[in-house]
Amino acid sequence: MKIKYQIEKYMILFAIGGMAYFLLEVLVRGYSHYSMFLCGGACFLCCGLLNENMKIKMSFISQMVLSALIITALEFITGLIVNIWLKMDIWDYSQLPYNFMGQICLLYSIFWFLVSSVAIVLDDFLRYKIFNEEKPHYKIF
Repeated sequence: MKIKYQIEKYMILFAIGGMAYFLLEVLVRGYSHYSMFLCGGACFLCCGLLNENMKIKMSFISQMVLSALIITALEFITGLIVNIWLKMDIWDYSQLPYNFMGQICLLYSIFWFLVSSVAIVLDDFLRYKIFNEEKPHYKIF
């Protein structure tokens, strides 16, 4: 029963994170793609797991830095699959400075750092309110 509960919990968190990512992209760009739902769900799960089941709680800023790195890495992997391998041309950052293969760039990594603060708090809130997990406590540094 516990495994089934965990699977359901992670499916709910994945769906919420995927939808939030998709809607954020629609808000910023005016459109999105279903692959961004999948990437966003994976990002939300990975970032949410950073401070779970750890004996030493990570600072909020550390979570934001690691989250930005995770999101950037998952965006790169998604870009390699959908843009390069499948040739779907969902996005291309080639015109932006400090880009890598047109799939990721420094500007968006900084953006992910800022957005991750909302994702971290949302994940903790959902875990507390919906799944009756520990009430979130933060140390900034």
